[in-house]
Amino acid sequence: MRTLSSLDRPAAHAEHALVSAILHGDYPPGAALPAERELAVQLGVTRPTLREALQRLARDGWLTIQQGKPTLVNDYWRAGGLGVLSALAHPGNDLPADFIPNLLAVRLLLAPAYTRAAVERDPGPVADLLALAADLEAAPAAFAAFDWRVQHLLTVASGNPIYTLILNGFAGFYEPMARRYFARAEARAASFEFYRALQEVARRGDGAGAERLTRQAMQQSIDLWRADGEH
Repeated sequence: MRTLSSLDRPAAHAEHALVSAILHGDYPPGAALPAERELAVQLGVTRPTLREALQRLARDGWLTIQQGKPTLVNDYWRAGGLGVLSALAHPGNDLPADFIPNLLAVRLLLAPAYTRAAVERDPGPVADLLALAADLEAAPAAFAAFDWRVQHLLTVASGNPIYTLILNGFAGFYEPMARRYFARAEARAASFEFYRALQEVARRGDGAGAERLTRQAMQQSIDLWRADGEH
């Protein structure tokens, strides 16, 4: 395993460097990358290593590779897949200014659905985890870590693994962003009330109630984020 990891590092370095350059606008959508030989020199890797990195980025939707033509940079918002989320979550990559509001809007669409499914399908573990909120430390980091546990369990308990894959795509920055959100006492109080109310409906197996509560909580989180000017 050590050998494979060691061999993979140059390609991973090249991949991360190119993603960073794309996110910083050095290679905007529609731009052509430098010729392979020149780009390999710039990145300090061999051409086979560069090709490996380019293939990975093309697979994830960052690039379009055309035989005999320059490699083009895609609009990653339109052409990207879950791999783009993982790259955005990499430490050191600056998130686009509208990323968090867009993320919260997507959560508003998805979370009510997977929460309802979880409460209808497997409410016991959901209610048991939410009961732990009663002893939750009133600190941003504690709330951020607990909220991740809750969302992850809800996706798993929903029975649809695609929800979990999507959520895992945000793993790298979910808690850092959540710590910023939970820095406000108002946000912690709102989530504490949500956990308490959701525990009650989970105990009853009330999927419709869980969906309604979650939709309200997700909308409230958007409102609080915007009110705090964190966008």
